[in-house]
Formats: sequence, C-alpha cells, structure tokens
Amino acid sequence: MALVRNPRFLNLKLSLPQASTTTLPCCFHIAATATASTTVTSCANNTFSASDLERINVLGSGNGGTVYKVSHKTTSETYALKKVKEDMDPTSRRQLLREIEILRLVDSPYIVKCQDIFEKPSGEVSILMEYMDRGTLESLRGEDVTEKQLALIARHVLKGINYLHELKIVHRDIKPANLLRNSKEEVKIADFGVSKIMVKSLDKCNSFAGTCAYMSPERINSEDAVDTEEDKSNVYAGDIWSFGLTMLEILVGYFPLLPKGQKPDWATLMCAVCFGEAPKAPEACSDDFKSFIDCCLRKKPSERWTASQLLSHPFLLRTA
Repeated sequence: MALVRNPRFLNLKLSLPQASTTTLPCCFHIAATATASTTVTSCANNTFSASDLERINVLGSGNGGTVYKVSHKTTSETYALKKVKEDMDPTSRRQLLREIEILRLVDSPYIVKCQDIFEKPSGEVSILMEYMDRGTLESLRGEDVTEKQLALIARHVLKGINYLHELKIVHRDIKPANLLRNSKEEVKIADFGVSKIMVKSLDKCNSFAGTCAYMSPERINSEDAVDTEEDKSNVYAGDIWSFGLTMLEILVGYFPLLPKGQKPDWATLMCAVCFGEAPKAPEACSDDFKSFIDCCLRKKPSERWTASQLLSHPFLLRTA
C-alpha cells in the first residue's frame, strides 16, 4: 500500500486526454495506409479468409470492439477474432493503425501472434489472433499464486518486454488484462493500441496514454519525477513500473497502490503514484522477490532495472 508523503495535491500539469479534431478518412485500406515509419500490411500471407471462420462465443468486449472465439471450418483450429467498431473516432482509428503496424513487425513466442487482418469495404476491420485458452492474468486475482509460479510468469512477460524494447517499441499499457496465458503455461503480451515505436532516440513517451492506474510517476508528472537527462531519455522504464505493479498485484490479489477493497478514482490514483511511497512486497515474501519488486518500482526511471537486467535477477533464476 502506498503511503502519501505530502497530502497537498500539487499542480501535475496534466489534463485528461481530449479527443483529436484531426479528420481522417472513414474508410482506410490496410495495405496502402502509411504511418510515420512504414507501410502497414497484413500480418500473414492472406492464408485465411473471413468466410472460413465460424464464431463460437464472445471472449470480451470494450470501447474498441468485440473479441470472439472462432474456429476455422476446415482445420478446426481455434483463434481469437478482434472485430473493431466501424464508427471509430479519429483517435481510435490512429490507435488501430498503430496496433496493426506493430503486429506486422513483431514475431516472438512471448507476443500474442497475429494471424491475419481482414478489412471490409465499409471500413470494418477484424484482426485474427492466436487463441490463449486460459484468458488474462486478471483471472489469477484471488488465487493462491506461489512465488515459483509468479517467477515463471514474470520471466515470460519480461522476455516479451525485452523483445519489444529491443525493437524500440514501448507498450505503454502493461497490466493483467493485457497479458494472456494458455494451457501450456505460456504467458504472452497483447493489445498494442497505445504502444509507440520510438523512431528517434529523443522521442518522448510520457504522454497520457494507457491505463492510468498502471502509469509510472514520470508519465503522470514528468516535471516532478524526471530531473536528470538520464531520466528523460529512459522512455522504456514506464513499462517496467507497470510490469512490477502487475506482478505484485497477482501475488497479493488486489491493486497494490491502494488499500485492499478500495475502489480507485482518478485523483486518488494520481496522489498515490506521484506523492506516495512505491509499494513493497509483503514482509512474508522471500528476500529475492522483495528485491525484484524494488528493482521494478523505483520512483526515478533511471534507477529502475531494464527488462534485460531483470531477466538475470536471482528471483527469476529458479525458472531458468
């Protein structure tokens, strides 16, 4: 639980995100749509057809659309089909284009695989993804997760984060709902809607994108949390903070920045992240796990360990 050092709510110089007024076409063609760095194309070699897929049931839905469990009529293989809403606002459409671009770039056993992308003339877009049959890590809340089990989960997620960072991709929304697992005990990263490809080494990545509860101090209040050039240049450290919170949440069974049972609101979260002490692992945990969490949840981004460094932490060596 975070303890607030200073109860004054300082000026964070941060406003809630506003919808963009930029006008984009209502319909776009994936194969011909260009982004800042590359052309977006399908993730696969058009080996699938939308008509070959049969819907089984709904896996989840949100503001961006609906995810279905589907089966290939010929092979009986199971997939997840993300159907994106047609009436997206310009900001959501840009996020979709960015997600498609990143899905086209990545190829890792620690990233949920994109099989293909379908577009209808109406502008409706569907993304065919690898099916992870155990759902998200949110399902582990309330479960009796051991440190050994958590170390295995952490190793998989860190390998995915390290892979993304080597490609200069910042995920910006690491949280239990965006980490999926399957019956093979594999854990993979999903949902790149607010991710960013760092085209230039001096690009900023402290924008208010993603889920605020898991945002690092420097992404919420950069002027207070970032005071050195090293801090300013460490654009990847925000993912490590989010990862550390996620691992701690899975172990304790509730969001670790707030008291158990307290429902978060925006102001409370901002105070906890910016003015509170970084959360710690419970006293009953091993010294290795306490150290591991501490290496992830340091307030200064330059003091957090990188994904590569964390993969060599003693806590994870038990899964090597």
